[in-house]
Amino acid sequence: MMVIHPEQARTLAAIVTHGSFEAAASHLSVTASAVSQRVRALEATVGRPVLKRTRPVELTESGQAVVRFARQLHMLSADLAEELQPGATHSGVRLTLVINSDSLHTWALPGLAAVADKVQLEILREDQDYSLELLRSGAAAAAITATAKAAPGCSSRRLGTMRYLPVCSPDFAARWFADGTTAATLAAAPVIVFDRKDDLQDRYLRGVSRKVLQPPRHYVPAAHEFGEAIRWGMGWGLLPEIEVRDELKRRRLVPLDPAAHVDVPLHWQQWRHGSAALDEVAAAIQAAARPLR
Repeated sequence: MMVIHPEQARTLAAIVTHGSFEAAASHLSVTASAVSQRVRALEATVGRPVLKRTRPVELTESGQAVVRFARQLHMLSADLAEELQPGATHSGVRLTLVINSDSLHTWALPGLAAVADKVQLEILREDQDYSLELLRSGAAAAAITATAKAAPGCSSRRLGTMRYLPVCSPDFAARWFADGTTAATLAAAPVIVFDRKDDLQDRYLRGVSRKVLQPPRHYVPAAHEFGEAIRWGMGWGLLPEIEVRDELKRRRLVPLDPAAHVDVPLHWQQWRHGSAALDEVAAAIQAAARPLR
């Protein structure tokens, strides 16, 4: 049976975290030569490379599995310390989570706040369609993702559905959509897009026209400012229904089409062999997600 030495696994994780063999050596208080020896020994055990020696280094699939093991071991060690010395002061488990901007902006923070005194959190912001890569690489212990199928070594639970509505300011609607929302008016009216990974607006446009529409675009890569750009009349865009319900009632925002929407399913994926702290965060996230459809 293959036996991965924890020290070697932790060394690989340190290389990835700090970006180089030299930085990992400094963090571990060993020489760069010792770091290289541990990696070579690890690769001899695994029987294949665990990283690509580029700058910065990149993990192979085998390396990703080893880094997940190292970080899971760290979480389990914290659980054991708490069990052996309940109530004692421990350094606290550190968890890295991947959460998309809209979830963070609208519903996820109350759930995270509920466990913030028990775990130290690092939140990486990534689009729900791309977050799994950080989970696979071992960079994060859990992620909110649009993918239902569990990543290798992970479990998947459905959170609900984020419904997005195409909206704009009343003045913008009067200027650009006086003749209605058609393929022609949508091709001319400026649109707000979060970043170049954001496909929501184009997904809506594809539902309106079989032709590829390329309206003028403004990229605003921050959830609050994205919404503000729409409210200030810079363009139209899709915002979460749970964010704009009241504004639609007050007519501060108006829908491009009252019947139109784009639904994005959300799932919580986490390392299957996690820890009590990770399970507690998962439960808090699921509770916070109840307002979703």
